[in-house]
Amino acid sequence: MTYCLGIKVRSGLVAIADTRITSGVETTTSRKISVHQQGNNALFLMTSGLRSIRDKAMTYFEEVLEGDKFPFDKMYKALNIFGQQLRRVASEDKSHLSASGLVFNLYAIVGGQLENDKEHKLYLLYPEGNWIEILEGTPFTIIGNSGYGTPILNRTLHYDADLRYAFKTGFLSFDSTRVSANDVGYPIDVVFYRTATREIKEQRFDRNETGQISAMWETELKKIISEMPEEWMDTLLQKVDQEEL
Repeated sequence: MTYCLGIKVRSGLVAIADTRITSGVETTTSRKISVHQQGNNALFLMTSGLRSIRDKAMTYFEEVLEGDKFPFDKMYKALNIFGQQLRRVASEDKSHLSASGLVFNLYAIVGGQLENDKEHKLYLLYPEGNWIEILEGTPFTIIGNSGYGTPILNRTLHYDADLRYAFKTGFLSFDSTRVSANDVGYPIDVVFYRTATREIKEQRFDRNETGQISAMWETELKKIISEMPEEWMDTLLQKVDQEEL
């Protein structure tokens, strides 16, 4: 499985991708995010799904990007081109995968800002090549193992948060997934895009660098639960006792 998270806040974008690849009983590490920058053009792309589909679609897409000039000036155009390459792979491989009992499956999160975009953009692309834009109301999207990490983002993340806060909540979302799913793990690749500089910065973190934050989060969570008032439970528990009688 995979954990890839894209966050859009007013001041920029944050992306987090785990690197664990599980195949049967074997576990390996592989990069799941790619970054492309040239002049005032900057975009990143994360994927979740069959690795063979990802590698082939990315090879075709990167071939489009070859050359001295960026081939598109707005994010939606880049997204459409990647969608075309995904459909190309589907036309070549989907029937063969189906004959082997495999589902054609690749989701992508694409974010960034190109020369003629008025603001930074974040999108979710589906295996069919169609896409939706991630907007202010729910300023994040997850592909892969999304169930464990979504609740904390729903409760805490908002569009006016700064990038540091977005990264903080994003990391806790990843950590919640990591402790609950053995197919998601370190190291993680993190990307920051700041609209003020129109530049992508990326960094890889391993467990030794962030493990203390995970331990602190667990300790504080237990403490908050222990310190919560319990009077509200009295009426509820009385009803339970009555039903037992």
